[in-house]
Amino acid sequence: MTKSDSLSEKVHSQKRKEEEKDAERRAQKLGFLYLDLISVKVPTEIKALEILPEEESRKTLLCPLHLLRNKLIIAAFDPTSENSKKTLKRLEEKYELQIVVVSLSSLENAWGYYKYTTDETKEISGRVEINEERLLSIRNEIKAMPEAKNAVERAEAGHTSQLLEVVLGGALALSASDIHLEAMASSGILRFRIDGLLHTVYDVLPLQIYRSLLTRIKLLSSLKLNITSEAQDGRFTIDLKEQDIEIRTSVIPSEYGETIVMRVLDPSSLKIDLEELGWREDDLKILNEEIVKPNGLILNTGPTGSGKTTTLYAILRRVFRPEIKIITIEDPIEYHLSGISQTQVDTEAKYTFASGLRSILRQDPNIVLVGEIRDKETAGIAINASLTGHLVFSTLHTNDAVGAIPRLFDLDVKPQVMGPALTLVVAQRLVRTLCKACKKPLPTDSETQKKLSSFLQSLPARVSRDPYSNPNLFESVGCSACNNFGYKGRISIFELFRVDETIENLIYQNPTETQLRLAAKEKGFVTMQEDGILKVLSGITTFSEVERLTGSISFLQKTS
Repeated sequence: MTKSDSLSEKVHSQKRKEEEKDAERRAQKLGFLYLDLISVKVPTEIKALEILPEEESRKTLLCPLHLLRNKLIIAAFDPTSENSKKTLKRLEEKYELQIVVVSLSSLENAWGYYKYTTDETKEISGRVEINEERLLSIRNEIKAMPEAKNAVERAEAGHTSQLLEVVLGGALALSASDIHLEAMASSGILRFRIDGLLHTVYDVLPLQIYRSLLTRIKLLSSLKLNITSEAQDGRFTIDLKEQDIEIRTSVIPSEYGETIVMRVLDPSSLKIDLEELGWREDDLKILNEEIVKPNGLILNTGPTGSGKTTTLYAILRRVFRPEIKIITIEDPIEYHLSGISQTQVDTEAKYTFASGLRSILRQDPNIVLVGEIRDKETAGIAINASLTGHLVFSTLHTNDAVGAIPRLFDLDVKPQVMGPALTLVVAQRLVRTLCKACKKPLPTDSETQKKLSSFLQSLPARVSRDPYSNPNLFESVGCSACNNFGYKGRISIFELFRVDETIENLIYQNPTETQLRLAAKEKGFVTMQEDGILKVLSGITTFSEVERLTGSISFLQKTS
């Protein structure tokens, strides 16, 4: 690069910064949200663009970005100009508008997507429509795994789109959270993840049909067809009359071809009320006391698929009020929450958790949700934000609640700031719940009754014994209602590690995990396993299911 090229690049960069600063100032003055559509990845949808012709979009300096059912996010250079006001007024008659102020460069970038609104791309535009009657037919047909297999077997002889429709419809009918398509040496395998466990639906899908299905999914997810040796992530939407269902796609190379996993994000399966998630009254009381505080850091820990996102979304819904501002940065946005500003990580545009969090704090939020703390920089910014008047929620990958402290030490968070900032750590897992239609009472002998009584007496005083004094133990059986699994649905088991003055003083001493656990026990700490056992005594799940996720239960082990 020559000196003149370098100088020209610097001048251009400076002009861009000034342009974005001007747009941000105008947004604040007019009372709208500001967005940089070039630096931050914004989901500009073809379906949204089709609402406003390109000629009118350029004339009014408006550009539709995203349409979710009746809510339209639209970018505007100046929403108060006469040209813009007329168009916005017309759109308001049909849509619920969320206006964001942007620069001219941002609009030019968004207008670039109009070139994709051809007849060909309208058919494959990141959205797939399933006929309501057809979906109802699939749901009525598929009640169990064998019926799903038969439907796929019949559909494989037809068009690829029909096969995909059956796969998606079957997943929805069986309440699958994930769809797995895996290439083997001589065939493809279709599996559904239901209540946390994988089940094979069809394992003799011809490779030619498998590859056609893969191509269709990649097109719908806006992934590159010619790239087969690298991982790719995308998403598309199933249009239904009452709601949209988002499908998050992950494609990775494997030995015999590409492997696909589709995460099904069904809004109807999202439990928004905290009470529905499985909280005991004493734990929920502690949580409610912490989430109404004006500042602090609340962490949710656990592995992928343990229900952390659902819990955090339920908390945001609980604390949401029109007079406060809540902003999130997620990777990716799983469900859209009304009234809450949600942004998405984009590493290519250098919009990471750390850089995004910095930008969010300039938007004057009251509450911030950071999808995950995974590096030192994000940890430091989140901690400082919680110390400067913000309530911050985030997740951390640790095995249990107490393990969050050593993990934060690993991320170079200093004890003198961790103690005052951290207020609560929640850890959770999802256990399968017994099928109500077929669960069978499990008789208990006197020795087991004695062990259960001893267990209840060992719990902290804050846990009421009354609901568990006459335990109702059941075992799984299996019936047509639960696909013969014996379980149907899942519920969370929790543990809460509250950072009070005693724990805060202990943190200053750089304690071991054992020291923290002993101190927590003295303060009434109840482990996830203990919470799971209480759910067993309530007839919700089984000891084997709790042990599957938390390890062996010591008092159940036979002594030699």
